[in-house]
Amino acid sequence: MIVQIVCAVHCVRNGRNSLWLMVILFFSLLGCAAYAWFEILPDYMGRREVRRVRQAAVKALDPDRDVRAARAALETADTAANRAALADALAEQGKWSEAIPHYEIADGRSPSPDRAIRFRLARACFEAGRNARARALLEALPPSSSPSQNDRTKLLLARTLDQDGESERALAIYADVGTRLPGAEAQCRQAALLLALGRRSAAVPVLGEVERRLKRMDSFERARDADMYDWAMRNLAELRAGGI
Repeated sequence: MIVQIVCAVHCVRNGRNSLWLMVILFFSLLGCAAYAWFEILPDYMGRREVRRVRQAAVKALDPDRDVRAARAALETADTAANRAALADALAEQGKWSEAIPHYEIADGRSPSPDRAIRFRLARACFEAGRNARARALLEALPPSSSPSQNDRTKLLLARTLDQDGESERALAIYADVGTRLPGAEAQCRQAALLLALGRRSAAVPVLGEVERRLKRMDSFERARDADMYDWAMRNLAELRAGGI
């Protein structure tokens, strides 16, 4: 009881999400333990893992929080930055079609061409199934001063090429950017395309590279793309079992 009171007081005094009060009151010690882990410990620990888990928990408790905040900011000032923030919040929820018009307005209101907004618009178009528009936007983007951003642009372009059946160009880009980008998304997509083309033996070393990279990833990075990596390891095991 005392622990619940302490957690509830901390929640109110520090302006935490009011949903935590329900968790604390209805789940007793378990709720208090969760609150302490996600809300109190991060104040005393700068660990990246704790911050990541906390952000994930907040989104799980209140998934519409960022969208509501972005809409409120937009009602106060309809600026390019606020339009882009709302589009980002919608994209985070997978509402790509809803995000597109906000990115377009933000792009139109920017005093000069904004490469970052146009890249995010291209991604939203791709995810919404508007492949031709996404590809046109990507091919028109000027180079970035950031090599990493250039590689992210190439990776998304390769996905549009993959969709358009330009397999060889897509494979070449996947192989190129995969040598520089962190994680193993490029390798997974390269392997998927190779398998779709029937090139099973060529997919084995690519999936082997995914396996090697997975051993170096932290648990959060692996969990974020768990479905993709599970697919990769399952296919690698099947290929090896088949003697390939």
